Amino acid sequence: MDQALPHTAATLTNDLLALGVVPGDVLLVHSSMRRLGFVAGGPQAVVDALLTAVGPEGTIVVPTHTSENTDPAGWQNPPVPESWWPVLRSDTPGFDPARTPSRWVGVLPEAVRTWPGAVRSAHPHVSCAALGAQAQDVVAEHDLAESHGERSPIGAVYRLGGKVLLLGCGHDSNTSLHLAERRQPSPPMAETGAAISDGDGTSRWVTWTDLVTGEDDFDRLGAAFEETGAVTLGRVGSAATRLMDQRTLVDFGVDWIARNRHGVDADVAGP
Repeated sequence: MDQALPHTAATLTNDLLALGVVPGDVLLVHSSMRRLGFVAGGPQAVVDALLTAVGPEGTIVVPTHTSENTDPAGWQNPPVPESWWPVLRSDTPGFDPARTPSRWVGVLPEAVRTWPGAVRSAHPHVSCAALGAQAQDVVAEHDLAESHGERSPIGAVYRLGGKVLLLGCGHDSNTSLHLAERRQPSPPMAETGAAISDGDGTSRWVTWTDLVTGEDDFDRLGAAFEETGAVTLGRVGSAATRLMDQRTLVDFGVDWIARNRHGVDADVAGP
């Protein structure tokens, strides 16, 4: 272990403030606990540090995605037999914001999701949880067909003038860039589905048309954004960390995707 001492909630708070987090921030956090190093208190201490840094008027937001609650016809890692599909669609417990755990987004989002006072959006694939003064405003609206669009927590963070914190992870985890994808003139769309809860103990399978996301070029997009000087780089604990204004990021991403994926001239590309 190459740490002289464990990181603590207090030292992490100081790191966040030195990076540029300020009281009152709406902070969308993507994280890797492993890269933070040894933290006394683990995820609980990290949540304490985030809440202290943004203060009582601030808000923290995390992804609490449930990628296993998707149509089994599209599963690849691993695929399942076609004979299983009807059972999975009919018998998977419906998404319940209060009970369904998140998957594949790390341990910090689960700590936030289960924190006293946390609220969560109702999307069965890509919900978000929030804590703080504007938490209800962030999660209140999450339209099925707007997984990463205007009527989603990502769109709410944009309207509220929030920031993105990449805590030990890269732009391939930067969910806000999906809002830039959604804002393209003709984004790719496809039918998808999930099991949802009706609130009376029963579940049903629903389908809708939504954005087909593509993260393969997010690292290139993020690197280009960093070249503008709009990203503050530093360390929180042992983790290389990036802090940025989400509106600036998304607006840049709209233009970058239009030029680099679709070949649109920069003069005619726009949000």
